[in-house]
Amino acid sequence: MEVEMKIRGLMMDPVSNMPIVVLKDTNGNTILPIWVGIYEANAIALEIEKVATPRPMTHDLIKTLLHGLGTGIRKVVVSELKDDTFYAVIWLDKDGELISVDSRPSDALALALRLDCPIYVDDSVLKNSKMSNAAADKINNEEQRRWLESLDDEDLGRYKM
Repeated sequence: MEVEMKIRGLMMDPVSNMPIVVLKDTNGNTILPIWVGIYEANAIALEIEKVATPRPMTHDLIKTLLHGLGTGIRKVVVSELKDDTFYAVIWLDKDGELISVDSRPSDALALALRLDCPIYVDDSVLKNSKMSNAAADKINNEEQRRWLESLDDEDLGRYKM
């Protein structure tokens, strides 16, 4: 089962100083933090903030290529959590045929933003992420959950590039 989610914000982890993409389900009950690299966070931040670049960035180029090939993105799915690493699938739609493409979640999310397609997280990922020890290494799980749930719009404000 897949849970539809939205990007709630992009922020810096105060402990590891790494960017976090915060996904929140459309019902507002579940939060999934995904730690990403600096460059990937910048690609997401550029689209969140609608910053125009003088030349196409990688995800903008992919968007242009997909449009030129008459292909859209039906959805992106954060599909798996294995060995503390998230995996995603981009579901392309070419003339009614669905094509799955393996992806890093950060790239899938950057494309989803640019192509305005839905973002889903597999239910098993949500369950496994709650048991993941990687997050516990960064911040105590209970502490982390309280911290993420207490974030307001100012906390999830502009990501500093």
